[in-house]
Amino acid sequence: MKVVIVGFGRVGTRTARILQSEGHEVVIVERDPTKAERAREEGFTAVDGDGGDEAVLEAVGLADADAIGGLTGDVTTNFSVCVAGRAHGCRTVLRVTGDLNEELYEKYTEDVDDIVYPERLGAAGAKTALLGGDFNVLADLTETLSIASVRIPEGSPAIGRRVIDLDLPGEARLYAHARDGDAMTIPLPRTTVAAGDRVGIMADPAVLETVRGTLRGEPAES
Repeated sequence: MKVVIVGFGRVGTRTARILQSEGHEVVIVERDPTKAERAREEGFTAVDGDGGDEAVLEAVGLADADAIGGLTGDVTTNFSVCVAGRAHGCRTVLRVTGDLNEELYEKYTEDVDDIVYPERLGAAGAKTALLGGDFNVLADLTETLSIASVRIPEGSPAIGRRVIDLDLPGEARLYAHARDGDAMTIPLPRTTVAAGDRVGIMADPAVLETVRGTLRGEPAES
């Protein structure tokens, strides 16, 4: 599978490394010459240029790419990347930031295949989105965190709370959510948790069971 990644910063770098390690062809577009050179040193095909310029994307072979990810820190650039990718029949993945309002979030959701919120999702999830998977498969590991799924039972203290307001042990993150048997997706900031929901959590392996217990409303061990 050929994947074009625009942006070789923190998120783009980790996502590219995961894809490369699994045997996928990865092409990097990066406007910072220093970062582009670093990508080449790591064995990637890398092009210096602005990913928001469709001519640059066409030059890296967008026509025969399977997927493209706008993974820079600028959501406007990322959206331009996805518009170009969509015109060429690519799977499109858009990185957003935590300060994006709900109206814009919903607009972007309509126009791209997947939105990734790396502050919650992590590079492993961005990789999953680029390959067209959903978040039911939670076996991936990030560099330091484990991922798991928890079903919210009746009586859980999480019920009725917004996903962004959950206070979980060990700086754990809730990064995916599903209701009524649907596939897991990245929740909107105002999504509230209900009994029977499934949530994806990302946590340090040492506190993973504690996080599960917190979400289930189980008493803490003394």
